[in-house]
Amino acid sequence: MADPTDAPHTIAILERWSRGDSKALADLTALLYQDMHQIAVRELRGERQLTIQPTALVHEVYLRLAKMHEMSWRDRAHFLSMAARIMRQALIDEARRVRADKRQGGTPVTLSDTNLGGSAASYDALDVDALLTELSSFDESVGEIVTLRIFGGLSVDEAAEVLSLSAATVNRRWATGKAWLMRELAVRL
Repeated sequence: MADPTDAPHTIAILERWSRGDSKALADLTALLYQDMHQIAVRELRGERQLTIQPTALVHEVYLRLAKMHEMSWRDRAHFLSMAARIMRQALIDEARRVRADKRQGGTPVTLSDTNLGGSAASYDALDVDALLTELSSFDESVGEIVTLRIFGGLSVDEAAEVLSLSAATVNRRWATGKAWLMRELAVRL
């Protein structure tokens, strides 16, 4: 992840972008490219069905972010959490495309063993997305935390910063969401 001492510089670029400076997104992406690429690599680790490469995924995120210039950005963690959410959606869109092209079963994604405990396992990207949507429907905060931790690779402290919650609250909700997701994956899939 980027050097936290770059925070004032990052915030200044985010403010420029929020004010409509179109060059600011390019500057921001250059500054945080390594962070975004690491998130993409983590998301694509173990992928066999999706052909998208980490660099292409980062470029797709860039194109989608370019449409969000009027958003009010808080800091680096907020930007990276949004990038992670956009990556999740891009991967879901790619899985749907692959499924439609092949007219067969789903596209597996590997959920990180560091985030879920135990060994990494492959699950259908569309099934995981549906479960996260279901989780968010009855507890939006828990769903958001699970998404940030699994797809964004954010730590508990980073997720707490993004969501303006205490680390203890995020940790409790993460434990709840992780347990629910693992149970549902075991029962349904």
